[in-house]
Amino acid sequence: MRSSYKKEDVILLLKDITGLVKPQPAEEREKLIQSGKHYSEMLPAEYVPTEEYMQIYHNSLKQYAGTVASAVACLAERIIETRGKDIVFVSLARAGIPAGILLKHYLKLKYQLDIPHYSISIIRGRGIDSNAMDYLLERYKPGQLLFVDGWTGKGAIYNELEKNVKNYKGVFPDIAVIADPANITNLCGTHEDILIPSSCLNCTVSGLISRTFLRGDIIGRNDFHGAVYYKELESQDLSYGFIEAVEKEFTTGHCIKEREVPGKGIDEVKEIAASFGINDINLVKPGIGEATRVLLRRIPWRVLISMEYKDEPMLCHLARLAEEKNVKVLHYPLKHYKCCGIIKKLADT
Repeated sequence: MRSSYKKEDVILLLKDITGLVKPQPAEEREKLIQSGKHYSEMLPAEYVPTEEYMQIYHNSLKQYAGTVASAVACLAERIIETRGKDIVFVSLARAGIPAGILLKHYLKLKYQLDIPHYSISIIRGRGIDSNAMDYLLERYKPGQLLFVDGWTGKGAIYNELEKNVKNYKGVFPDIAVIADPANITNLCGTHEDILIPSSCLNCTVSGLISRTFLRGDIIGRNDFHGAVYYKELESQDLSYGFIEAVEKEFTTGHCIKEREVPGKGIDEVKEIAASFGINDINLVKPGIGEATRVLLRRIPWRVLISMEYKDEPMLCHLARLAEEKNVKVLHYPLKHYKCCGIIKKLADT
């Protein structure tokens, strides 16, 4: 699979399906998802950012690159401490790819290690790409593989991963993430709900590839899961701008100071769902990264912002997107998360 990333930074174990799938508008796609069609069988139309939103993105990157760099350094040190140096990064496409590249670059800078880095697809409800796993296990020992993602929301992908890797003897279900507000893994840079600016945009900060796709008429039995390459957006590509901005802030492993929040994020998600009368917790998307995704590619109903962080500059991009999409923002007593997006339940599905 092609991307705007360098081959030495990541090898994408994905099938290039460019031109084979027509992206669908958010409302059309949302109706299909809520009527039972699986999200992985469609691709969303990419959000085209306004000039005002892009200015907020650039300001956020300038302001929070150091925070992300500290979390990456802390995560890298924890990986070396717990898993050693004989590892292979397997990032989960697409949000995990920038995280994998940053970890790879940090370990090369600090320890002169050249860690192999691949990216594969895992889809909630459909599982991990078995052909990609077979490819990796033909080349590496099971214990070398370390899964990498950008952040956690509820922990749904972690649960999917844990369930799937039972089929692969010797593969650890660990997941390494920059931020883990869901409180599900010790392999994280921080448990704080921090802004990772790559979550603010779609393909233009993720190697110009789409989210992953799986549908039987296009993805054959022996194929990797698919993705689209957006060649037409090459002039707007910011993928390495994000990587380089964070790398400039690399230190030697100072971890972010954080407070301990007891319990798991999923318990808070269930409380939110109950408070708003929501039967399907998949409509509740907690954390900065997930709330941003709701506003970028779903039909949002509400955005909840922690009362403690209502004036937090880290959440400026959410306020801007909510304004653009005419979505009501509520202040809510969140504990694990700084914000939460709630998808609109479409009554006519």
